[in-house]
Parts: sequence; structure tokens; C-alpha cells
Amino acid sequence: MESMTGQLLVATPTLKDPNFDRTVVLLVAHEQGGALGVVLNRATEVPVAEVLGNWGELAGDPAVLFEGGPVQPESAICLARTRPEVKKRVTGFHPVAGSLGTLDLSADPERLRENVAGIRVFAGYSGWSAGQLEEEIAAGSWFVFDALPGDPFVNRPDDLWAMVLRRQGDILAAVAHFPPDVSLN
Repeated sequence: MESMTGQLLVATPTLKDPNFDRTVVLLVAHEQGGALGVVLNRATEVPVAEVLGNWGELAGDPAVLFEGGPVQPESAICLARTRPEVKKRVTGFHPVAGSLGTLDLSADPERLRENVAGIRVFAGYSGWSAGQLEEEIAAGSWFVFDALPGDPFVNRPDDLWAMVLRRQGDILAAVAHFPPDVSLN
């Protein structure tokens, strides 16, 4: 099995699970035992600072919590991007792909400010048991694409689904214009 850690799962129009309709999920772990990711395009209206104090100062625009998925919505996962000039190991940072990784929220945000270019905090996560994700991909529920470093930090997360599809070109770019409800077409 080849790991898909660091890749994007983009819901196909046929995926009708309301938890994942038109979502873009970044896989932060994919191993023999299963997969774990966070939904990148479901912003809430709750400011990060309201829940996590000083962490809000490091959060990118919009500086709100995101719905990471239906599993353990009371837990938090923090994605971070290290600054390009940072070459040393950053305490509490666990790489996912390149400069993108998860960040331990029990650390002091002030001590990380000089090393981190931005964060996103997700309430809950998306999880799959062993083989489940591969079955869903084979059934046509997900497209799998390479992530760009800025994908988790876009200013307009509601546009991410269409944006990722459009940049694929050809027929996949046309899928970005697929109506949410084909019966209304």
C-alpha cells in the first residue's frame, strides 16, 4: 500500500454523505490501519481566539475554527506551515508534507511565532478504518490529488472544492461547475 499522506481527497458529485458533500480533505495520516484527515473547506463562525486564546494571533484569515470532520468534534487538530527560511526541527511540529504539518496545541504559541507562517485549527477529524478509504475511492466517491502548500490556508475556503477541480484541467475542470442538485438542472 502506498501512503496518501499529504494528498487531497476531493468529494465527487456522487458522494451524497452530508458530512462530505463538496468537501476537500487533507490526509494527515494514511497507514495500514486506516486514514485520518481534516476537511479544509468548512469554516465555522467561532474565532480561534475565543476558544484557544493566543493561538488566534497565528491563525490565517479567516481566523475561525473549521469543522475537520464528524469524528470527535470536541477534539482539535492544528495544521501549520513553517516559514520557508526555517531549516531546523520545530518543537511540537510533526511534518505531513514539506513545510505542512500538525502542531501540538499544548505548546506556547509565542515560542512558535517566528517559525510558523500560519495555522488552521480543526474541530474534529475525518477517519477511515483499514481499507475503507481505498474502497470509497474505488467506488468513485473521492478524487485524489496532490495538495499545494497553500491549500489548507486559502482565504476563501468555500471556493476550495471548485478551485482544486479547475486546476486539474480537462474534464475534471468541468466537474467544478457540476450543480449541487442535478434534478434542478
